[in-house]
Amino acid sequence: MIAICVSMPAIAMIPPNLIIQVSNSLQIGKELYDAGRFTEAIPVLKQAIQQAQQQNQPLQQAIALSNLSLTYQKLGDWTAATAAIEQSLKLIETSSNTTEHRKILAQSLQIQASLQMSIGQAEAALDSLQRSEKLHLQLNDQDSALRDRIQQAQALQALGFYRRALNLLNASTTTLHTQSNSVAKVVGLRSLGDALRSVGELQQSERVLLQSLKIAESLKAPTEIAATLLSLGNTVRQDNPTRAIQFYQQAAQQTTSPQTRVRSQLNQLNLQVIANQQTEVNRLTAEILPQLESLSPSRSTVYAKVNLAQSLMKLDCEKAHCRKIEVAKILAQAVEQARSLKDSRAESYATGSLAQLYERDRQFQPAQLLTEKALLLSREIDAADLAYQWQWQLGRLFKQQEQVNQAIPAYLAAVQSLQSLRNDLAVTNREVQFSFRDSVEPVYRQAVELLLQAPTQDHLKQARSLIESLQLAELDNFFREACINTQTVLLDQVVDRQSTKAAVIYSIVAQNQLNLVLKLPDQPDLQFYSVPNLPIEQVRSTVTELRQKLVDPSALREIQKLSNQVYGWMMAEIEPTLQKNQVKTLVFVLDGDLRSIPMSALYDGEKFLMQKYAIALSPGLQLLTPQPLSSTPLKALAAGLVNPPPEFQDLSPLPGIETEFALMTEVGVPTRKLLNDAFRSRTLEQEINTDPYSIVHLATHGRFSSKLEETFILAADGRIGVNQLGELLRSRGQSRTEAIELLVLSACETAAGDNRATLGLAGVALKSGARSTLASLWTVEDDSTAQFVGEFYKGLKAKLTKAEALQQAQQTLFRQNPRYVGRWAAYVLIGNWL
Repeated sequence: MIAICVSMPAIAMIPPNLIIQVSNSLQIGKELYDAGRFTEAIPVLKQAIQQAQQQNQPLQQAIALSNLSLTYQKLGDWTAATAAIEQSLKLIETSSNTTEHRKILAQSLQIQASLQMSIGQAEAALDSLQRSEKLHLQLNDQDSALRDRIQQAQALQALGFYRRALNLLNASTTTLHTQSNSVAKVVGLRSLGDALRSVGELQQSERVLLQSLKIAESLKAPTEIAATLLSLGNTVRQDNPTRAIQFYQQAAQQTTSPQTRVRSQLNQLNLQVIANQQTEVNRLTAEILPQLESLSPSRSTVYAKVNLAQSLMKLDCEKAHCRKIEVAKILAQAVEQARSLKDSRAESYATGSLAQLYERDRQFQPAQLLTEKALLLSREIDAADLAYQWQWQLGRLFKQQEQVNQAIPAYLAAVQSLQSLRNDLAVTNREVQFSFRDSVEPVYRQAVELLLQAPTQDHLKQARSLIESLQLAELDNFFREACINTQTVLLDQVVDRQSTKAAVIYSIVAQNQLNLVLKLPDQPDLQFYSVPNLPIEQVRSTVTELRQKLVDPSALREIQKLSNQVYGWMMAEIEPTLQKNQVKTLVFVLDGDLRSIPMSALYDGEKFLMQKYAIALSPGLQLLTPQPLSSTPLKALAAGLVNPPPEFQDLSPLPGIETEFALMTEVGVPTRKLLNDAFRSRTLEQEINTDPYSIVHLATHGRFSSKLEETFILAADGRIGVNQLGELLRSRGQSRTEAIELLVLSACETAAGDNRATLGLAGVALKSGARSTLASLWTVEDDSTAQFVGEFYKGLKAKLTKAEALQQAQQTLFRQNPRYVGRWAAYVLIGNWL
């Protein structure tokens, strides 16, 4: 903000030729803005605008309008913010082209970019930031130009251009390293570290933040030291909460800012509550409370009070000192303070949180009244991120009072609000506690649970649609951005029109029940099955044990026992219907922990499922416009790496890759090979751009994880992350009819002990843009992989569907060694099975 903004780069001083009356108004507006008193700042800024207009000072009027736009942005009034910034830029364009003019234009463009990012116009934001950078370079303001580039990277990420974003951030790192040590360099590195965290590069974020900290310490700048320590805590808290607590403690000790101290201590408190460190929680709460009382009224102060209250509400009242009265007092103060600030957003947040306290105490009437008040406030300012929380809260309140007919619409409204957010949930303010597992997933699951209490056809269709939406939301959260939207076809249509012998089985895991929805070909009605009295913990433990046993060559008996148990849940009641309808292919849309095991290994007591059916997985109700592979000429790009790069010496070589590629050629698949040093990210991209290959086959070590930064494959030049791989595979700008038909990942594995690791596999499948992905869930002996690949491609050449070719290859390996299930069960097909 010009002369106000503390979050935007290169805060400009007001040009010296501004008349004193306007300067005073802007200064007062700045002080109100900095204090978080946004509603009060608006009339002051309007007065500055009016004064400048009366005295024919268009440049000063533009400054005040830009500042007004940013203030409206803080209040979530996007219409007013847009009108103000557009008027500002129009005034600037008519002013003379002086140095001050260019400086103000650059900063106004930054404010416009901030608004454009907030309302989902990332492409327009990128253009604004590029214009701003150009102006800053003309002004020789290198620090501001650098921060423009960092924000451009965030816009590129929002547009899905991950590699370009990362390249820009890496270039920014290089630029910063060439600068002499200064506070500006500390701030630049910290901004870069925060940006790297937002795109999932946690290790790189930590490295950059540690550099920022080292320079800040050498400059003896306590404010910057504390701010960087706070950022470090936010970066490492996911993987190392203990270390995060240490960073937060150091930040609180180093800072001279009361706000930074409280923020650090609140983040520390949240982690200690999660870790049930009761003594530390009591001590820290006693420290935080008087500090909150001394903070001046602002939105940040309101948020801090709500943050404290939410942490204390998580305490188990049976095991710890219950603080209901204390929490109620904190929240009531937060509500009153938000009202005095005339800050509807803060008031909605505090009021809804107070309602949550009443809900926990089972005081449903006051809880409902307060929730409805919070929801009304959120709607007035079009704050969907708050609205969904209060719609969900209303749904819970109705449900607890057994008012199901009122609860279902409230839940569905919450889901609709969530789906309108998409991009906004991934990167959140640490002052507002947020967790996907706690704050998003339960909305969908509880809604589904209510719908399935009366499994009508409408309710069944809504329930499976909600589960698909949840899986998409999981991927959005995984990628920290809205996933790529592509042209799709409903799964039902594919079953009915293109594959008359395929059926789709949807699993929906509830807290104490497994629900199954069956879609049969040419039958409009869905069929519903359920396994009652099946706790989710039992599903998880059984599936986890089965997944561990599947890789053990000597565990056939244990595998059969466990997989028979899962078969009983998933298939026993359904299979007679499948046989009656002569179903040959099963397409599973799996939920929860069931995604971590291959359905081909389910055992009916005599046969494994792959001995009876061709099997595929689908991530949801829709497929990339499918077509049979048999109608497409087979042409493969095969890239492989026998020896991992030096920094991955813990991984064993894969000498069977050459045999694997030779077998592809032997069965008649034209294959272009990139082996060992020839397999680099750039050469892979060049080849994909050169020829429209129908198959891309990658034979190299890789890892699927529930963490974005731990999902990758290896090339000769190092790791290729899932986002970068997606960009490489989509780089030729192919039309949808020329999409990669099949992506094969033949030597990858899911992270051990990570029951959500298949998120990484689903992410690769989605980002690649391929119609189908064939991958291994765990590493298999080299000779088995080569043989499997040969049999699979032999089936494709014989015009089998992809699912049938997979089934044929698995059956061949099974016949050779019936006792080693993991040898053939590792492979799964995701997406189009035709």
